[in-house]
Amino acid sequence: MQAFTQSRVDSTPDELWLVEHSPVFTLGRNGKMEHVLAPGTIPVLPIDRGGQVTYHGPGQLVVYLLLDIRRKALGVRELVMQIEQSVIDLLANYGVTAAGNRDAPGVYVDGRKIAALGLRVAKGCTYHGLSLNVDMDLEPFQRINPCGYAGLRITQCKDFGIRQTPLALAGELCEHLAARLQYSVLDWRQD
Repeated sequence: MQAFTQSRVDSTPDELWLVEHSPVFTLGRNGKMEHVLAPGTIPVLPIDRGGQVTYHGPGQLVVYLLLDIRRKALGVRELVMQIEQSVIDLLANYGVTAAGNRDAPGVYVDGRKIAALGLRVAKGCTYHGLSLNVDMDLEPFQRINPCGYAGLRITQCKDFGIRQTPLALAGELCEHLAARLQYSVLDWRQD
């Protein structure tokens, strides 16, 4: 992501990278190790996104947004709100009411976090992105203060009857992101 962002030129197309990670805790630029309570054998990797600590693992959809926000005339706060709203729209399609939180970016259902956001902006372009808990082992979240909040409860799509794989939800989420960020789905490069 860093290399892609640093090598971009004005005509470089924006990209979304959709992945599932092996178990890992990531500690953002301002992250404090005091929020990593008991990592056990799960690696803790310092990275250059915003935010504190989070967990990534199988059954979670991670979307890296490699966007030129200057070209789209988007501010960072507006971008965060559009990303959150894309997840909210996706969940609404399954009858799940969700909301963002201006003071703690991410998407919440009944006070429990279902999607986390952490971006980095360099040269007017974003990288890193969001993670949506789909159908995963949530136990590792108990080993950290998620996003730096002691006692923050975490949930996932499966808990609300959404029986989809991360890959199935990826396509739907991309459609919502494209609509919110005013892209044609065909604008996204697919490899």
